[in-house]
Amino acid sequence: MDVSRVHVFLKKNMKLRSLLGWSSALCLSATLVQAQEANQVEQLKKQLQQVQENFEKVQREQRQQIETLQKQLDGLIKQQSAEAEKKKLEQQLAVELQKNQDTNAPAPAASQVASSWSPSQPLTLGRAGSAYMNISFDVLMDVGGSTAADPSAMLQLGDHDPSKNGFSLRNAEISVDGAVDPYFKGFGNIVLKLDNNNQTEIELEEAYAQSTSLPANLQLKAGQFFANFGRQNSQHPHTWAFVDQPIILGRAFGPDGLRSIGTQLSWLVPTPFYTEAFLGVFDGQGGTSFSFRNPGAGDGSGVNRFHGRATLDRGLRGPGDLLFTPRIASSFELTDQQTLVVGASAAFGPNDTGAHTRTEIYGADIYWKWKPAHADAGFPFVSWQTEVMLRRFEAGADPLASTPLPDEILRDWGFYSQVLWGFKPRWVAGLRGEYADGNSGADDANEVFRGERTRISPVLTFYPSEFSKLRLQYNYDHGEHFGDDHSVWLQMEFLLGAHGAHKF
Repeated sequence: MDVSRVHVFLKKNMKLRSLLGWSSALCLSATLVQAQEANQVEQLKKQLQQVQENFEKVQREQRQQIETLQKQLDGLIKQQSAEAEKKKLEQQLAVELQKNQDTNAPAPAASQVASSWSPSQPLTLGRAGSAYMNISFDVLMDVGGSTAADPSAMLQLGDHDPSKNGFSLRNAEISVDGAVDPYFKGFGNIVLKLDNNNQTEIELEEAYAQSTSLPANLQLKAGQFFANFGRQNSQHPHTWAFVDQPIILGRAFGPDGLRSIGTQLSWLVPTPFYTEAFLGVFDGQGGTSFSFRNPGAGDGSGVNRFHGRATLDRGLRGPGDLLFTPRIASSFELTDQQTLVVGASAAFGPNDTGAHTRTEIYGADIYWKWKPAHADAGFPFVSWQTEVMLRRFEAGADPLASTPLPDEILRDWGFYSQVLWGFKPRWVAGLRGEYADGNSGADDANEVFRGERTRISPVLTFYPSEFSKLRLQYNYDHGEHFGDDHSVWLQMEFLLGAHGAHKF
């Protein structure tokens, strides 16, 4: 081989090796750069996530601090207002005493005695210092029909439910409320209703005083009032979302709901979120204490019976014969648009079917509501409410009944769940589902408040204004004692006067 050709070949081979080496180096460098960039992206993502979590944590802490400070501010304002009212009353009392001592003092001018009333003020019946009283008249009337010949026999067992095919008026409520003095407010509800023969019935539903200036976030309530059990028991019929009361409430508390004479102490627990604890102590006697010291109804022979048993007049022998109703409820602001309220309740007391028989009722409830930040008059909104209840009733023996009845424990359980959708101002659509059942009892064949039951109820409500409403509801009922029934009810409400606000 020619020497010059060999030299050229070697030279070209060296250049090729050099080129391959640089290419490999460049590829390796590019790979390292890409790996480094990917690592930087992951690090930036982690840093961004950490910053977001820290930001949200700071927001939550600041929101809790704001709520705590707001509660403290509200308490101080309330205390200052009470002190100012007290001082004002003391000054007025001193003036009145001075007037009584000086009988020759000239009478004040008419313009100083009373100021003119304007339509924007509440309707005031009397005034002494800073005291006042609002009065309102609220009427609920139902019209409709059911496949059941007598809806009140087995279907509509609530005292304020539609009671017959055609027209019925089961709630005409006179309500009064006002400030007694700087220390108490007063509330009262008188209800008139028509029975199936259009005879007027009247009842003192509630009449109680409530403290306004107790220390340590305490509040006292005393008189005749609904027990604070669950969500709906303490609500008046004009605030219900449906025409009739849930089945399980009627089974545990009877047609009138659980109410009695007594007292209740509540405590606003100093937590970052709203928590309130309640303890009610009641007389627990009569038909409005349905599952407790209830004498029942007459059997036509002069004997009162409940769950088939002849009842005793146990009387009140000591604190153990009272009715106790503890409850705790908490509210959480899930977001600026969502609120969650959860609660647990109980009721313990004696019943009149035996000398030592007792009743226990337990309940749990949940309420959720969504409403946008820029709602128009509260619309649109979506809410969901559910209550679950269990009753344990110790029924005494009655060997003298037409069919001898043994002592036994009757257990009843059930729930209702309802969804409401305020889809445009003044219009609300809803759906409620219910179920109730219990173990078998010796007298179940004659007991309308026992046996398995289900109900499904769609509803549509229109509010022409805040003082009136029209409601259309359909019920599909299935019961162990009556089979299937269908009902349609149209309800109308109107309100006169100023009615006090209700709890959220």
